[in-house]
Amino acid sequence: MTQTSERTYPAPSISLETEAYWQAANEGKLLMKKCSDCGKTHFYPRAICPHCHGSNTEWYEASGKGVIYSYSVMRRGDTPYAIAYVTVDEGITMMTNIVDCDYDALAVGQAVEVTFRQSDGGGGSEQAIPVFRPVS
Repeated sequence: MTQTSERTYPAPSISLETEAYWQAANEGKLLMKKCSDCGKTHFYPRAICPHCHGSNTEWYEASGKGVIYSYSVMRRGDTPYAIAYVTVDEGITMMTNIVDCDYDALAVGQAVEVTFRQSDGGGGSEQAIPVFRPVS
């Protein structure tokens, strides 16, 4: 069994378009953007819908539940980690890390849920980063 050990996460680049997303992450919430014109959810957060190019988008809180679409375990270096594409219940697929798990037990299609880790922002400017863990 290979347990995860904590690794550090770099601080994200926060822009005016993503500020609400990162603020919600600090509050333990996963936000998504949905286009009011075509009705489709998209990720990463941006003002213009990538599906219909409309600018009528709005934030909403996602369920935080999904399944592993694909993953890879990185075992080189001091701290192994798992990186994955997770398809959330809202229909989008996002790149993330899988934490709090046995790397050897991960599987495509496995149910996961969002949790948060603090970035290593330096200078006291930590930022919560959404990651996923297997559902017990």
